[in-house]
Amino acid sequence: MLIKKYEVQKASCFLLFAFCILLFIPHTVHSQLQGTRVAYLDNITEDEEGGKLSFPSFVFAEPVMNEIYVIDGKSRIIIYTSDFFPLFTLGKRNGVEAPLGLTVDVEGNLYVAQARTKDDPRSRISVFNARLQWDRDIYLKGFEGDDSFVPNRLAIDKKGNIFVVGSYFPGVLVFNNKGQLLETITPEEEERKARVTNVTLDKAGMIYIVSEEEGRVYVYSDDKKFLFKFGEKGGSTGKLSRPLAVGVDNRNGTIYVVDYMRHTISAYDKDGKYLFEFGGLGWGEGWFQYPRDIAVDSSGRILVADTFNNRIEVFQPKE
Repeated sequence: MLIKKYEVQKASCFLLFAFCILLFIPHTVHSQLQGTRVAYLDNITEDEEGGKLSFPSFVFAEPVMNEIYVIDGKSRIIIYTSDFFPLFTLGKRNGVEAPLGLTVDVEGNLYVAQARTKDDPRSRISVFNARLQWDRDIYLKGFEGDDSFVPNRLAIDKKGNIFVVGSYFPGVLVFNNKGQLLETITPEEEERKARVTNVTLDKAGMIYIVSEEEGRVYVYSDDKKFLFKFGEKGGSTGKLSRPLAVGVDNRNGTIYVVDYMRHTISAYDKDGKYLFEFGGLGWGEGWFQYPRDIAVDSSGRILVADTFNNRIEVFQPKE
């Protein structure tokens, strides 16, 4: 009797397991099918010494030299060629101690947003020349909350003006390259200021501002006039749970938004109309585990900082 009871229990467990698998499969297939408009291309997993990337949180595609900049959890900036060969690493010995984000101007000067450290208790933007030599630090002042403001993400326009986002700060601060505040761009929701998470500029100078809290992307013209917003807070397909960053394909205007909690990339057309998504929670090629950043290079390749999978995943849109 005990043997029969054990066999019944074993069969029941097997059926329950099979049922769970059947429930799971449609979801995973659905996630992969959503990615059929892009193709997995490659990934970046190593530094210049052959060591492994550690929790990469930022990726930037530099449009002039077509280099790729990555910030990982070891507080370093690793620079790669367009074919993903690691060229150089900036670390503490170079003046990079706590990098959070970066951008590069048309002359090749590198601007790095840095958090406070024991050696320097003031957050700052460190500027490096085109030879990657430290030039100066910019300490941001002249606005309410400047004593506690930590620059998190940067963008720069053709005039050399720096667009700065702080963690959950209400708006984007715009400075000249000397650190003088010029203006603030502040998206609004129902007459309240939206706290923003990221800012990106496209080739034409249009400004894309992400609010994780609102589940929105706000789009402004190059002269900082509000144009439109898109995105809806939610946890299902076509919505944004915790959007952290946006990348723009300058060839056709396609906008890609990385969603940290849904482990996906959502694609929109140049007018903010939802197109498709790809990814999903997983460990293999084409899957993500809490992605934090995204960039699109000049050839349209999509680079995703797949943070908890310790890699930068690269995708190519299908023409």
